[in-house]
Amino acid sequence: MRSAMSFDFADLLMEVVSRRASDLHLSAGSPPTLRIRGRLTPLRDYPVLSSTETREIVYSILNNDQRQRLETDWQLDFAYSVPGHARFRVNAYYQRGAIGAAFRLIPFGLVSIDELGLPLAVHDFTRKPRGFVLVTGPTGSGKSTSLAAMIDEINSTREEHILTIEDPIEFLHSHKKCLVNQRELGSDAQSFGDALKAAMRQDPDIILVGEMRDLETISTALTAAETGHLVFATLHTQDTAQTIDRMIDVFPSHQQGQVRVQLSVALQGIMTQQLLPTADGSGRVVACEVLVPTPAIRNLIREGKTHQIYSVLQTSSSAGMQTMDASLATLVRQGKVSMQTAESRSSTPEELKRLLGTGAIAA
Repeated sequence: MRSAMSFDFADLLMEVVSRRASDLHLSAGSPPTLRIRGRLTPLRDYPVLSSTETREIVYSILNNDQRQRLETDWQLDFAYSVPGHARFRVNAYYQRGAIGAAFRLIPFGLVSIDELGLPLAVHDFTRKPRGFVLVTGPTGSGKSTSLAAMIDEINSTREEHILTIEDPIEFLHSHKKCLVNQRELGSDAQSFGDALKAAMRQDPDIILVGEMRDLETISTALTAAETGHLVFATLHTQDTAQTIDRMIDVFPSHQQGQVRVQLSVALQGIMTQQLLPTADGSGRVVACEVLVPTPAIRNLIREGKTHQIYSVLQTSSSAGMQTMDASLATLVRQGKVSMQTAESRSSTPEELKRLLGTGAIAA
């Protein structure tokens, strides 16, 4: 075992890359801990860190302004790079009076929509001239990676202005066919709401909102989608119908009818995703539920009948839609995930079993 503070922190970050971990956790009273294929794995050959050591490690990668913000707000989001090797999204925070940190590995380089295994309908989302596209799912489900792939496809195929508002900037986009400007909260903008309002005066064609956290941001993003911009955004919701309800429920009750009408017109697509460990244990694979706003879907949104959306998803595969259970069933049939894993991630296991049939269950 390495003695306390005898290791090079850059080497530890490179271990995250070499072990294909998604996250690194630093917490007082524990050795550095990796999340590998969804499971936490303490690095036993590293020392148990003291509160002094976690503070020294975190402070060593912060500038003076970031240190001040951490001490004032008791938490801090920022990006950190090992030049030429890896980039991390970091959240530093206080817990029980000590400083801890979570490092999320941002894959070095952009991955295409097809390489990620996303549904074909996602290509169509990138071709829309205007409207709202939402990518949703729990934390750590790969939403940022999917959005980066969509933005990169637009950057490679269209000749327009892409503006992103992120906290922090994760994937770095170069100028290809598009002009790409990326704004980071804390260094380039004060808040998502303020940056989004300012975006209206910056002549964007495509706007990426890293996260819609409040009424102001959702309202401004919806207005931007209505006024000729293609807006991409994320929410932490578990299915496509819940995503619509979440957006509408943020507004006061007297505005919700109007918001339903606005959303029914502006929406261009919703993808809800989750990452599952592969059957062979070699990595993770994405499962997706996809909603495409056909006239029937738009009518259900307008009339507040979101509870009926799932049945439309089930019967509209020809329009590019699929339920999460259909996606899970496909992954099981392909041998990419185990039946046990698929059942554990399904909200309606009975539907999953029906899709796979009794033979698949027995197998």
